[in-house]
Amino acid sequence: MAILSKEEAQAILTKVLRFSTADECVASLSGNDEGNIRYANNAVSTAGAASTMSLSVSSVYGKKVGSASINEFDDASLKKAVERSEELARLSPENPEYMPMLGPQTYDESLTYVANTAAIDPARRADMVGQSIQVSKDEQLEAAGFLNNNTGFRAMMNSKGLYAYNRSTNVSFSVTIRNQEGTGSGYTSNSFNDVDKLDTLKMSKVAAQKAKTSAGAKAIEPGKYTVILEPLAASDLVSWILRGFDARSADEGRSFMSKKGGGTRLGEQLFDERISIYSDPLNPELPLPTWDSDGLPLKKTTWVENGIVKNLSYSRYWAAQKGVDPLPSSWGMIIPGGNSSLEEMIKSTERGILVTRFWYIRSVDPQSLLLTGLTRDGTFYIENGAIQFPIKNFRFNESPIIMLNNVEDLGKTERSGNIMVPPMKIRDFTFTSLSDAI
Repeated sequence: MAILSKEEAQAILTKVLRFSTADECVASLSGNDEGNIRYANNAVSTAGAASTMSLSVSSVYGKKVGSASINEFDDASLKKAVERSEELARLSPENPEYMPMLGPQTYDESLTYVANTAAIDPARRADMVGQSIQVSKDEQLEAAGFLNNNTGFRAMMNSKGLYAYNRSTNVSFSVTIRNQEGTGSGYTSNSFNDVDKLDTLKMSKVAAQKAKTSAGAKAIEPGKYTVILEPLAASDLVSWILRGFDARSADEGRSFMSKKGGGTRLGEQLFDERISIYSDPLNPELPLPTWDSDGLPLKKTTWVENGIVKNLSYSRYWAAQKGVDPLPSSWGMIIPGGNSSLEEMIKSTERGILVTRFWYIRSVDPQSLLLTGLTRDGTFYIENGAIQFPIKNFRFNESPIIMLNNVEDLGKTERSGNIMVPPMKIRDFTFTSLSDAI
């Protein structure tokens, strides 16, 4: 029962709203079927599957809001959830920022559902993981990984006549492969809506190669270096940028989009002119739902064009305060790249560092977006256009804003988790200390 069709979900939500006596009411229904395999020491440790579905109801009296949720769907339970939300709404204080619910909207048909992914069964999962484990065994290495696939839906209906529905699939895979001595480590991770784009064999071979070549790391002095960030490393940092394209936090002086003395940096040249950033829910490589949690339609939006900030997102409340149209924030980010391969970037580097990924990233200063964290799972010294040897990991202190002003080259854009990003060659990247972690 976890995955309902558009019509089945609509029937339940229509019934829910008939029980409502509030000024306004919105009900959301969501379900998920998922399966997973976890493995370590080259052997499966756990495997499982789950099917869940839940309903949430929010009732409104004036500006007083109450919410309740339930996972039973008989008429008595549905009515009980509505009555509970109304009871809580009457007891609640007014929300001064409450916005009236939207009426009917028109949405593009999303590309988030792929039948092949929805059809993944335990045998398919076992085969995908088995290929990864075999790579590790053949190389006399140790692998630990996680594979998860899910098929889900979400539907929303309100008393103003809005109805939205989306169905989606996703499969994600990550693996850490190390040598038996524990002195070398490789890692890879990615996710796709389409399982046919996820090659666990190829990914595991990359991680195994990193595990072998990162052993015997040497220490070099921290400092400013030219770095080549593989897509995973680049995505670890630039993913922090999109959350800053929020007009309210910029207007209130709380983000890197805030201008000193007041105002925002909208229209400013904030990045290198080679940097553009946009979101597009209908991009076939990174498909997303076409509506947000308020029911606003999501469209292709340019956030940065040739380094210039073109848009900030506005919630419905903040848009009303500023007298502008609301612009939903995006769930994804796409950064167009160039034509260079990773090998060409390395060949053009006189002295630098190749970074596989970052981890344990924390914010130091939201207003400059200064971050700190560590390299991990394969960090290598480059000299005279070639990788010379593995090096001990570093702690970094760097802002993605500064980083994207120090661009020397961009490779071909590819998906890395929930964003599309190219490998990047960046000058003057700041490493502050050494780390003994592998």
